[in-house]
Amino acid sequence: MFENEKSWAKAVSNNTTDEFHRKFDQAIDSVKKDFGKSYPMIIGGKEIYSENQFDVKSPADTQIIIAKFPLATKEDTIHAIESAKQAFTKWSLTPYQKRVQIFREVADAFSADKFKLAAIMCFENGKSRLEAMGDIDEAIDFMRFYAEQIELNEGYSKETKSTSPTEKTRSVLKPYGVWGIISPFNFPAAIAIGMTSGALITGNSAVLKPASDTPLSAFKFVEAIYHKLTPAALNFVTGSGSVVGRTIIESLLVDGIAFTGSREVGMSGFTTFVEKKPRPFISEMGGKNPAIVTQSADLERATDAVLRAAFGYGGQKCSACSKVYVQKNVVNQFMEKLAEKTKSIKIGNPWQKDVFLGPVINEAAVKKFERATELARKDGKIVYGGYILRNSDYQHGHFVEPTIVTGLPQEHELVKEELFLPFLCIQEYENFDDAVKLANKSNYGLTAGIFSQDKKEIEEFFNRIEAGVTYANRAASATTGALVGGQPFVGWKDSGISGKGAGGAYYLLQFMREQTQTRCE
Repeated sequence: MFENEKSWAKAVSNNTTDEFHRKFDQAIDSVKKDFGKSYPMIIGGKEIYSENQFDVKSPADTQIIIAKFPLATKEDTIHAIESAKQAFTKWSLTPYQKRVQIFREVADAFSADKFKLAAIMCFENGKSRLEAMGDIDEAIDFMRFYAEQIELNEGYSKETKSTSPTEKTRSVLKPYGVWGIISPFNFPAAIAIGMTSGALITGNSAVLKPASDTPLSAFKFVEAIYHKLTPAALNFVTGSGSVVGRTIIESLLVDGIAFTGSREVGMSGFTTFVEKKPRPFISEMGGKNPAIVTQSADLERATDAVLRAAFGYGGQKCSACSKVYVQKNVVNQFMEKLAEKTKSIKIGNPWQKDVFLGPVINEAAVKKFERATELARKDGKIVYGGYILRNSDYQHGHFVEPTIVTGLPQEHELVKEELFLPFLCIQEYENFDDAVKLANKSNYGLTAGIFSQDKKEIEEFFNRIEAGVTYANRAASATTGALVGGQPFVGWKDSGISGKGAGGAYYLLQFMREQTQTRCE
């Protein structure tokens, strides 16, 4: 039976947290030895290097060059797509049992090497060591869970009702062909591996384009698996979205797209991709995730959970809590508690043991933060934070303060638009009906949470809230931290197109199409 990896939770349960940190420290020392190394693209089953490279720098210290990757051309990308097309038939005919075995082997290899993989991520995208380990755990979980789903459903082939005694009829789900996988920086292992696994384990071939800020974590997966597959079943192409991503989206040889990123890029890609022929486009496109805090809420639990959801990994999660609706009788108390706890957050190099908050991903994110805080000062009130950190401890990284804002109009862009920053808006409300209406008054519908001791309010929240992933009184995090197999991660409204959640029982169905087979005697 599938079990979640849950490395840190198991360390806490087993009282082995010191050992966890000792292993992590050793992994940090180990991965530093490979910094500055050049890595290849993988196209047609071959490693391809290029003199035209780009540097992958740590957002915590841009003086650290973690890796160098090829800057792919349009021709490189077309070569990868054509290679995947040629490999598709052979890979699709590989028995599902063999595909399952491969993914379990790679999951086991990742589990054995997870401290090094997580250490790389600390440097590559600025996640704290616990956040990075959670990312690797989730990647492992995706591989194992999808392998189990294929097995439980016997390769998605089953007999159906026949119209006569001389007929035998079967429904079979079959892969589409070539899938383009376009993954983001914030979960460079979990999302890249989860989407690619969904395509490959169902018999499709794939071209994976990772975010240019974070290609190394995705490469580690490709490196571990590509030689186990039909040659060219998986191709790995690095470079700019305007070249590589656009070429994948515009190619008529690509049969499906799995995308995670912003709503603007996702909708533009979807429109282009389906313009000339109908094709599946699986997307998760962000959120503006609300939490509701009622007057009966446990404010200690609520503030802990909101802090983790809003400021964990600097708010750079599609599921990050970015606005909280607090009943006016408790709003001042809630803000005071939250601000006091936010003051205690340790900010610094994310690979250090006690650091909770590392950098934002790049200079563009810093500039977005600067603009957001300027608007907040002009149109509302900054309760805590609001400044870029530039002193000697932070001078080579992209560090900003976790920021709490109140007093903004309900229709203000900071309340409505996704920022992907450690930036939280607190809004007050009169009655519970208002809170639900305000929470739903959004183009997004990814995650949402509530804190209340009133069972009727909780039930009404679940009945009325327009979001795919919902939580009540969850101390671990108000809106983030969905667990593979237990909490399928799915976006409603502008947060997603397919309505089927990653890490859920219906996810793999999206990578296949049904064929009815009737045999007559």
